[in-house]
Amino acid sequence: MTVPGSPTVRRRRLAAELREIRESKGKSGDAVAAALKWSPSKISRYERARTGLQPREVERLLDFYQVTGSRRALLLALAEDATQKGWWEEYAGGLSADYQQFIGLEHEASSISIWHVDVVPGLLQTEAYARHIISSYSKVEPITPGMIGRLVRVRMQRQEVLNREPAVQLSVVLDESVLKRRVGDELVMREQLRRLAQLADRPNLTLQILPLDAQHTVFGESFVIFRFGPDNDAMLQDVVSTEHLRNDFSLEGEKETYLHRIAFQMLVGASLDPASSKALILETAGSHWSGAQQAR
Repeated sequence: MTVPGSPTVRRRRLAAELREIRESKGKSGDAVAAALKWSPSKISRYERARTGLQPREVERLLDFYQVTGSRRALLLALAEDATQKGWWEEYAGGLSADYQQFIGLEHEASSISIWHVDVVPGLLQTEAYARHIISSYSKVEPITPGMIGRLVRVRMQRQEVLNREPAVQLSVVLDESVLKRRVGDELVMREQLRRLAQLADRPNLTLQILPLDAQHTVFGESFVIFRFGPDNDAMLQDVVSTEHLRNDFSLEGEKETYLHRIAFQMLVGASLDPASSKALILETAGSHWSGAQQAR
């Protein structure tokens, strides 16, 4: 399945290119804003991809920077693509801005590295497991049954990224406690672990378990690292996302990605190899959640 480009990624690519052009011209954001009669905050927002620019505004900037030829054509094409809507924007009323941006990055990343210490990550969840997690949000903030259903559909649709072309390379490290932490009943847990073992055979997925008795020095919250390949001459920096309660995410740029990549490699090194990880998943499904089998 070939997946259309993400407007989120296009906006970030465009913002990075325009910031690089401004800096190469020796212009400050305030100077550009004054010349175009824009507010300084507008320059800051679009260079951080907090807001998008309409193609006509990009043309004004390129005229001011005197950008011509193939680079101008590329940037105008990016600007047009950035105005398109991603599938997730159909659900915008129930999704935070950060969560929408997270999905947009996930949609087009060339590789994704995930460390989860509490639950199975959304890309690998069964529908029943996802529904129990999303339903638990209502204990913190009221949420209607209809909204729960929409959020579950969003999570399931996100998983289509695993089948896209070109394939995303997914590397996941789970704390062993995730395999034993109850979400729903025993049947839900058993089916979730069996799903993990099945997904572990995918050629574009490396799944490893960090055992509880492993010696390691990386502690802290779950995180996701998105990496992106080239898009003609435009490059997007890696992005780190740390997940908070419910659907809110904080996105960090290049400054933090290096440390998170080191941390992830340390977690990989301390984890079981993929074959041993799959064996542990299946063993836990059969022993820790054996009541599901008896219930049948």
